[in-house]
Amino acid sequence: MSVPFLSPEWAERLKQALNERPSFRTAAAGKRARLQQVITGNPERRYWIVIDDGSIDLGVGEIESPDATIVQSYETAVGLARRELNPVTGFMLGKIRIEGNMGLLMGLTGVLGELPEAMAAIDTAY
Repeated sequence: MSVPFLSPEWAERLKQALNERPSFRTAAAGKRARLQQVITGNPERRYWIVIDDGSIDLGVGEIESPDATIVQSYETAVGLARRELNPVTGFMLGKIRIEGNMGLLMGLTGVLGELPEAMAAIDTAY
């Protein structure tokens, strides 16, 4: 059964998928970060990610004191989730904006690179 993109059910499935992936746990080992995702549009959507030494927690809404905030349009978020847009390309084209600790995000490249693979495995309604 498909779940709506960026819904609480989608966030729960993504969290479960990532925590079950050995490649994610390896990439996230020893890493810690609090990230806020802002998906612009009408309505604006927000979700948060907490990476904590090999595991991830995420949910819909706001997080206090994020290390970085990633801002993108709904169309860009869908392109990333469907693996139709590379995150580096999206950033270079100005489709993805970063606020906060850019160095921390660069250190999470391997961890964040696991997200599109896990998203692709979720039956999602866009």
